[in-house]
Amino acid sequence: MVSAPARLAAAASNVVGKVLHGGVADLRPMPRVLIDQGPNRSVYRMTTGAAPASGPPILLVPPLAAPAICFDLRRGCSLIEHLVSDGRSTYLVDYGNVAFSDRRLGIEHWIDEVLPRAIRKVSADAGGQGVHLVSWSLGGIFSMLVAADQPELPVESITAIGSPVDFTAIPIMAPFRPLVDLTNGHLLTPIYRAFGGAPSYLVSRVFRATGISKEITKPIAILKNLDDRDYLAQIEAVDHFMDNMIAYPGRTFGQLYHRLFRTNDLAEGTVDLNGRIISLSDVKVPTLIVAGENDTIAPRPSVERVVQLLENAPSVRFETAPGGHLGVLTGRKARNSTWRYLDEFLAEQTV
Repeated sequence: MVSAPARLAAAASNVVGKVLHGGVADLRPMPRVLIDQGPNRSVYRMTTGAAPASGPPILLVPPLAAPAICFDLRRGCSLIEHLVSDGRSTYLVDYGNVAFSDRRLGIEHWIDEVLPRAIRKVSADAGGQGVHLVSWSLGGIFSMLVAADQPELPVESITAIGSPVDFTAIPIMAPFRPLVDLTNGHLLTPIYRAFGGAPSYLVSRVFRATGISKEITKPIAILKNLDDRDYLAQIEAVDHFMDNMIAYPGRTFGQLYHRLFRTNDLAEGTVDLNGRIISLSDVKVPTLIVAGENDTIAPRPSVERVVQLLENAPSVRFETAPGGHLGVLTGRKARNSTWRYLDEFLAEQTV
């Protein structure tokens, strides 16, 4: 037990840090070097660590709308820091900001151009080795679609964290389905067409709304944990992440809305992109699937469904870990759950 005077001193130190120094979280990004750039694509190699980088390269694949800092939330709770410190050869693809001029870009842009080019560049930079894709949320769906559609790419394995495929298994979406059905799917169409997509401020508010109970009780939680520097740092880092959300391109948002949410195509294992059918059964690399135990955006049933669809993958490992949608990737408990599963999975692939 920590004594009351010690807790009081820690709380006072944290208050000073927040008031006089702008916060207690170390938000410095991990060092990196740009190795490739193109439309909606910047590929970085992470450059420092306790041990020299070795082994097959890992490419971190973020979703759309969320900033790539999801993998580098803060020092002490950064997946990039964890991988680099273990001496793993680590890369990151960053889509950058989405502008109104990008409104005509569809899912095809990411699975035909952005990710394949990033994968090939990482492989070449690592001496021609196969690439292990580690992805979060929609990034996992894109990773699986790319591997299924282009089996010639040098992809060695896929890790998909918090990636939903069965959208009927997401309770927070259930109230909207009657309205969608009533309007024949046109409930949101005029809105995203008018804005050229889903604006970043709207994406941020929706993301916050999925954890509304935590948002309401956050001031009380901060006061109760004022002596816990790591707790306060995590809240600051998550707020920083939320403040940097990115817009969805209009056409991509429309495809996600109509193909994944409205008709739930992916739950049956395929997606139709203008007559081009991509089947998850064509994924033929080892795959790790991780679901968050408290994830309201991608609850376990919506994530676990993909295990049955990856019928031709040589192995499919499914795990659950504490946390919500972001927490399962980079919450404080992810260090001893999700990251440990990832370490074990990657070790199995390099034996």
